[in-house]
Amino acid sequence: MIDKYSSFAELAVNETVGLDYRIHAKNRGTPVAIIAPHGGRIEPGTLEIAAKIAGDALSFYAFEALRPSGKRGSLHITSARFDEPQALAIVGAAQRAVAIHGRVDGDDSVTVGVGGRDTTLRDAIVTALTTAGFEATAVIEGGLAGRDAANICNRGATGAGAQLELPRALRSQLRTQPEKLTAFCDAVRGVAAAVEASRK
Repeated sequence: MIDKYSSFAELAVNETVGLDYRIHAKNRGTPVAIIAPHGGRIEPGTLEIAAKIAGDALSFYAFEALRPSGKRGSLHITSARFDEPQALAIVGAAQRAVAIHGRVDGDDSVTVGVGGRDTTLRDAIVTALTTAGFEATAVIEGGLAGRDAANICNRGATGAGAQLELPRALRSQLRTQPEKLTAFCDAVRGVAAAVEASRK
């Protein structure tokens, strides 16, 4: 995807909050923040999944595109350039962030790719999802690996976080199957809870 905007400041000058996009932000001061930087019409379902993982307990952020791409282009800002101020504040106040993303199905419509610079967190999420009955794998290299230090998921206090790439088909299943959504979100939240417990 080629971005129309290279920064949030550029997007904000050309788009209207409440009409073209909306920001959801709850800074609860937790060691883990759950974020969805490409929610709404960009990567459908990611905002809702991130919100359910966060619940009322974890810090939460989402950028929600309210309009389709159309002729004006997408509101997608790639993760390594995603610099919306509230996102930076919430992620920066946390030790680490877990970002929820969507990907095209391609030849694999079931596997969640988990990347990020925090390899311990990454692997714990893979294990938790696998135990919960989902297909999940660590992404070590490539465009979905989330290794860039500037990636919003890696901009917490530790400089390392995790990102989940969910295929479209799986996101559709989670939207229509509440029990499956709960199982998925509980698995990820359990890892976040373990991180919190280790900080006490």
